[in-house]
Amino acid sequence: MIDETDGQARGVLKALALLACMGLGACTTNASNVALLAPQAAATPEAQPAVAAEEASASATPPRYGQRKNERFTVPVEDLAAIPQKYQRQLVDYPTENVPGTIVVDPKNRFLYLVQANGKALRYGVGVGAAGRGFSGTADVAYKQEWPRWRPTDSMIARAPERYKKHENGVEGGPGNPLGARAIYLFKDGQDTYYRIHGTNQPDSIGKAVSAGCIRMLNNDVIDLYERVRKGAKVVVL
Repeated sequence: MIDETDGQARGVLKALALLACMGLGACTTNASNVALLAPQAAATPEAQPAVAAEEASASATPPRYGQRKNERFTVPVEDLAAIPQKYQRQLVDYPTENVPGTIVVDPKNRFLYLVQANGKALRYGVGVGAAGRGFSGTADVAYKQEWPRWRPTDSMIARAPERYKKHENGVEGGPGNPLGARAIYLFKDGQDTYYRIHGTNQPDSIGKAVSAGCIRMLNNDVIDLYERVRKGAKVVVL
């Protein structure tokens, strides 16, 4: 015969088992979200630092373009209604011989791919240089900067002095800086290509050929890429 104490104990055990099942269900994530949340490790064998949980969550969907914390400056709000859906960050099929962690830039189609494992890539919409301006070939990520300082090149000043002469001493980092929230600097054979992957304070330029030659991204996208890509990563510009 079961006494009252035994009955109460069994009731408690059943309640605990139910709570455990509810907790597991709340933590379930589909494969697409895992790929978006977890930055792809570089091809080098060295251990890579983990991305903070709050930053990783900001890279997921939805939302992917909300306000970001712990920034030196406020990241301007980017109206996605003005950005065609194909240029918004997304995980796509992308079979390639390039190893995970490689950046592939497709200026013709206005896309930048960060190669992932299993035939996938994170695809970002970009703005590119006008015809005849820019870089093609392979390079490496030499270094990265948050809220970088910017100075137009001498050739830019010579080409359009009315636009760039006033900035010949440089512009400090901040929301009004043309490089936006992040910049990734590309070198080839140890030499600066003067080709950058950077943010922009002109989000409506994404998907267009309007830059002075570099690759521009939405600020939230370049922050996301900055957190994922590692120094020394290979960059292929088609």
